[in-house]
Amino acid sequence: MEKLLVKLVVHGVMITALIYLMSNATLMSALLAALGIGIVAYLLGDLLILPRTSNIVATIADAVLVFAMLWIIADAADWTLNLTEILVITVLAGVFEYFFHMWLLRDHTPVRRQRA
Repeated sequence: MEKLLVKLVVHGVMITALIYLMSNATLMSALLAALGIGIVAYLLGDLLILPRTSNIVATIADAVLVFAMLWIIADAADWTLNLTEILVITVLAGVFEYFFHMWLLRDHTPVRRQRA
């Protein structure tokens, strides 16, 4: 639970700030988007993909997820985020994810499946 909270705080601060500063998004809509991205990335990237693959694969998957979700949310909310700004947020989120995955793997969370 501690690791999920760390992820949500980092996503909440970093992604919210970047969305808010780079677009016409309100603070609340940026925060909700960042937390939604953080939760989905944790469920898919950290609990599903990372235990079955590697840090690099999970980081790329998380980055693709951040990019796609930002693109969809920005379009649906009519935010002024452009491709370059979405890429900047995606790269910064990807860097965080890489180190976050290292922390998860170092502490054996999530536990990798044993191969027969």
